[in-house]
Amino acid sequence: MRVLQVTGSSAGGVGRHAREISALLAAGERPLGALPRPGESSDTVVLAGPADVVGPLAGEPFRGADRVRTAVVDIADRPRPRDAVAVARLRELASGADVVHAHGLRAGALTVMALGTLPRRPRLVVTLHNLPVGGPRVKAVAAVLERVIARGADVVLGVSGDLVVRMRRRGARTVDRALVPAPVRLPTDADPAAVRTSLGLADGERLVLTVARLAPQKGLGLLLDAAALVDGPDGAGRTGRHAAPSPGWRWVVAGDGPLHAELAARVRAENLPVLLVGRRDDVPDLLAAADVVVSTATWEGQPIAVQEALRAGAAIVATDVGGTREVTGEAAILVPGGDAAALADAVRAVLADPARQQELRERAAVRAEELPRPADVLAQLRAVYQA
Repeated sequence: MRVLQVTGSSAGGVGRHAREISALLAAGERPLGALPRPGESSDTVVLAGPADVVGPLAGEPFRGADRVRTAVVDIADRPRPRDAVAVARLRELASGADVVHAHGLRAGALTVMALGTLPRRPRLVVTLHNLPVGGPRVKAVAAVLERVIARGADVVLGVSGDLVVRMRRRGARTVDRALVPAPVRLPTDADPAAVRTSLGLADGERLVLTVARLAPQKGLGLLLDAAALVDGPDGAGRTGRHAAPSPGWRWVVAGDGPLHAELAARVRAENLPVLLVGRRDDVPDLLAAADVVVSTATWEGQPIAVQEALRAGAAIVATDVGGTREVTGEAAILVPGGDAAALADAVRAVLADPARQQELRERAAVRAEELPRPADVLAQLRAVYQA
């Protein structure tokens, strides 16, 4: 098939997912560098989107990435006059495609418009990766775009069950849950004690770890609220603004993003036992060294960091939002979103109970074997495209 993948602006995993599935489809069943075999299934793929989203494909380790053509189409995260130029370019790119697969609300709606005037309309699949958030105006605009996609797409995929239900209510003809696997990143032979020391933890100090982009969706204000309440497994609580950090544990946040300065200022002002260590290339080693891994998100689809924690066999505490439960199953302690006291209690309980921690690790290892892998994604897409 001739497949056009379309993605809009993306500071997180949406662009990466579009790059990965483009490479998967282009690679087909043959090893990198091998010639096609009779009867094998592979696709001609074009990936279209903003330069900073499609450009990184050349540096990705995905098998088949070198077989994907890219085209720059400026699709922003907000409406603007140049959207007409983007629609015209998408129409041109889609004119020879068998299937067009758009990712995200804006990219999906613009693609519906682009395909509407083609004499031979290709099959259109749209994957929605996020729940619309913001004020009443933002949500009203999002609702209009969702209805445009529901009417115009042949298939809508949602990364979580709540998005699937949402788009069914909008009137989408065929809706299913997308598969979004985390990249497989293996830990090195680094000694967990050495990893803790490199983070500045004292001997015997336990590691609470969060891996997240420092952005509003990740609920990092809730993380700081909970950190102020935990203050050690005895549940003593912090006693004031100038209280010393607990000698028993430290909460490390790995990731960068627009909220760094705001979070750092609050950590200093409240003297919280939280370390913001920035973006890290050794996340698998951090996960292997952690006593508990925590997700504080306000909403997630199929959280990559949680999937990686499961594969690392980590003890996990997470907010029960979006598709998180669909990813973890019974392999994590889930607490209501936005409830700092419940989150602190759960973290404290895991730190205080080595047996419970070990049970969660064992459940995580079992659950990890059930997570989707690239071959599952390829099979799903082929079925959706050819239906």
